[in-house]
Amino acid sequence: MESGELVHRPGPSVSSRLADGRGGWRAACFLLAISFLELVGFCGVQSNLIMYLTRHLGMSTAAAAAAVNAWTGTEMVLPLAGAAAADSRLGRYRAVLIAGVLYLLSLGMLTVSSTLRVPEPHAASSPSFAQLAFFYVALYQLAAARGFHRPCAEALGADQFAPSDGEDPSSRASRSSYFNWFHFSISCGYGIATTGLSYVEDNVSWTAGFAACWATMVLYLAVFLLGTPTYRAERPVDGIRLAETVRTWAARVFRRKDAGDTERLLTGEPEDGKGKGLVVKLLPIWVTSLIFAAIVAQVSTLFTKQGSTLDRRLGMGTGLVVPPAALQFFLSVTMIATLPVYDRLFVPLVRRITGHHAGLTTLRRIGAGMATAGAAMVVAALVEARRLRVAREAGLVDEPDAVLPMRLWWMLPQYVLIGVAVVLAEIGLQEFFYDQVPDAFRSVGLALCMSIFGVGNYVSGMLVFATDWATRSKGESWFSDNLNRAHLDYFYWLLAGLAVMEVAVYLHFATRYVYSSKDEL
Repeated sequence: MESGELVHRPGPSVSSRLADGRGGWRAACFLLAISFLELVGFCGVQSNLIMYLTRHLGMSTAAAAAAVNAWTGTEMVLPLAGAAAADSRLGRYRAVLIAGVLYLLSLGMLTVSSTLRVPEPHAASSPSFAQLAFFYVALYQLAAARGFHRPCAEALGADQFAPSDGEDPSSRASRSSYFNWFHFSISCGYGIATTGLSYVEDNVSWTAGFAACWATMVLYLAVFLLGTPTYRAERPVDGIRLAETVRTWAARVFRRKDAGDTERLLTGEPEDGKGKGLVVKLLPIWVTSLIFAAIVAQVSTLFTKQGSTLDRRLGMGTGLVVPPAALQFFLSVTMIATLPVYDRLFVPLVRRITGHHAGLTTLRRIGAGMATAGAAMVVAALVEARRLRVAREAGLVDEPDAVLPMRLWWMLPQYVLIGVAVVLAEIGLQEFFYDQVPDAFRSVGLALCMSIFGVGNYVSGMLVFATDWATRSKGESWFSDNLNRAHLDYFYWLLAGLAVMEVAVYLHFATRYVYSSKDEL
């Protein structure tokens, strides 16, 4: 039996047709639901992590930003390992089950760790080594759970419109639509996490917030198991071990002419051996997306710290103060509003003009998103420059804890632009990497896409570290703990300049890329 063929096993169906009632939108809805729940539970920790590190654990702004970038980078690189394990041994269904168990364990540990220390404002004491070790073990275990969930749950959902149905144009259109609705569901989850859970963490307790995340993962596992009879899944590729995988991919990079059948399966090489290396083809798109990923990383780090200094009162006599992490809700609202418009209005309209099933090719969609991200950095730099001017005019430069007389709504445009950029580029990248790899390695394809954002977070962390070191040696750091004396606006201008260069290089490679499927031309 060939690798990647649909086969029989207990649990999810493995039929390649919809006639048995398996697969299709009915099954995909369960997977969209668990993706929503997963985002609520995961982002309940991730979106507010920098505030936990600076307030609860007493870290400096630069150290906390670097720690968040390092953890987020790891969380987004680990899907490569999770996807490889799923496609070679476990299967995507079992990988999602493992993710659910790891989520319950890690979030339970985080809930316990938050009770081990009750900090006082500006306390000189730091948590003990044992407390920090327990916290980081739990945190990186949470990243490991994400490594199994994210590529495998998303790929399992796309598998409900199996590649074997690809001859039917409606199946390809449904799969493309699935990626849009997948991001719609996780945007809803992201919005709830960044508003409701961050409010609980800031105004009730971190323990209550983390416990709510754990309870959400209980629902996640229950809903996933409930949908088991409706799923269809692929057999993992038999007999592929890590050493063989590395050997075959390496052989493809160097374009060995004696590649065997397994190597051709992994790399999508034609039988005549004349095909261009898969890794060689995808690498330029992967590399030229890193600055975009570094820009998106600012949402959960510097944007959050920037917003913490603004007047976040809702007004209208409610007395409610918006938590800094809740500003990320603007990102979710943008995606929730944009995705249905894009999927139901923009795509059909453009399809009439281009004849392409998705309206725009994936590479054009990605390029538009990269340009929008660069524009977001220009707006963020201008808003930050105004914030610094307000601090000077109000005489609050040396009062880092003071609330500036500047409303939070000034930050709305940069969140909206980042949201549009994600709708265009991030979803485009996921669809691109899913479609351009062999059928048996769809999870690995999505993991390659996610690794862009992992490495992008590392790039962001290295830029922060290098900039902090260079500017601190000459005076006040751009990332001073007193943000009223910092210069985040200069850093945003740096990212905007890098984005311009990225788009130019990306266009060079994108216009020369040859799709694996003729339908994408």
